[in-house]
Amino acid sequence: MFKEFKEFALRGNVVDMAVGIIIGAAFGAVVKSLVDDVIMPPIGLLLGGVDFSNLYILLRAGAPSAPYASLADAQAAGAVTINYGLFINVVISFIIVAWVIFLLIRGMNRLKRQEEAPPAEPTTKECPYCLSTISIKATRCPQCTSQLETAV
Repeated sequence: MFKEFKEFALRGNVVDMAVGIIIGAAFGAVVKSLVDDVIMPPIGLLLGGVDFSNLYILLRAGAPSAPYASLADAQAAGAVTINYGLFINVVISFIIVAWVIFLLIRGMNRLKRQEEAPPAEPTTKECPYCLSTISIKATRCPQCTSQLETAV
């Protein structure tokens, strides 16, 4: 059984999948930083200094009671909140990841289409009488001088 497991674990697909998961996790961290540290601050500034990560709806106050200066203060007080600002950040992260994956797949599909170029038009044909290779435009075989049927 150990031998079978070893064969399964060392298959190319499993190793490729593991590499993909590791790269995906690292890519997720980069996108999270991009959204939190680069994209959201200017958007918040344009919307009048709003920090999306601090947007929440207070369902029940904790001790001490509301108002809270930030989401972190509300959570530290034990308040029950709906954190829709964090959800907005996650949605923006998802859109960025989906867009980048779309661009990667689109590029791969273009490369694949270029590799699968249609075959070139034939320039030669075979004489049906002597089986020698002749020009596709020939009307008479230069080897056996047979009259060839012309394709219309």
